[in-house]
Amino acid sequence: MKIEQIIAAVKKYHKGSWLGHAIDERTTRDKVLYGPVDVECTGIVTTCFASTDVIRQAAAAGANLIISHEALFWNHGDHTDWLADNAVFKAKKALLDETGITVWRDHDYIHSGIPLADGTYTDGIFYGVMEKLGWRQYLACDLSTRVFSPLPAVPVAQVADHIMTCFNLNGIRVIGDADNKVRRLAILSHVIGPDDNAILAQVEKGDIDTMITMELTDFTLNEYVRDSAMLSIPRTILAVGHFNTEEPGMDYMTSWLGKAIGADIPTRFIQSGDAFGYIANTKKSHDHD
Repeated sequence: MKIEQIIAAVKKYHKGSWLGHAIDERTTRDKVLYGPVDVECTGIVTTCFASTDVIRQAAAAGANLIISHEALFWNHGDHTDWLADNAVFKAKKALLDETGITVWRDHDYIHSGIPLADGTYTDGIFYGVMEKLGWRQYLACDLSTRVFSPLPAVPVAQVADHIMTCFNLNGIRVIGDADNKVRRLAILSHVIGPDDNAILAQVEKGDIDTMITMELTDFTLNEYVRDSAMLSIPRTILAVGHFNTEEPGMDYMTSWLGKAIGADIPTRFIQSGDAFGYIANTKKSHDHD
């Protein structure tokens, strides 16, 4: 089966309508980011970000198609015209040429929906996140809200540990009340400035006490949650990170990909990896002498 046929089949499997309108092939982010498509597929790797290590591992596994959720060359839209003299770009491009790997981005389509048994569609990324965490029973409404309640009233550290274990993370930043008992948790969208007031209002109105965030600015929701905790209104942010939060959805993709393409092609998930490491301040003291 050729790579172009696989891409077409995956697109057809998805709902194809996102954010209120049909996905436009002229403007969608879901492009072939690199490599040929008129070749037989030898194996498929799903991942969140086709990093250098993921490309190497895919090649070692005999795969020549990487389905990535995010951009390949570090910018929205994956434009490369500005990278002609960039040393890292040239090295990564050379690796792709050497391995003969094609990278296709599945972002808009997978968010538009994967089919469920009842004939409805749901966001393929966050459905995978819910399944990986084992939180289906706690879904408060439809998955578009990404609110889970009532969770068992366990310490936030226990929830953080569960996330780190399920997602294979190095750690999680905690903002606000680290001793909070989690009751009502929301996986928020991008807290990056323009929509932060609306997100803050959503947290307040929805009585959200715990938030998993992707991107997180310091000067909006972060400040609100800190003040909330200081005023004895327990709230906590678990700043998991964008790719760390969405990557389980690309892991879950391997469970339905064979059905979508109608062929038995070797398929595996390769984690692009936790981008965050942590250096603990062992000398920190609360004394001010």
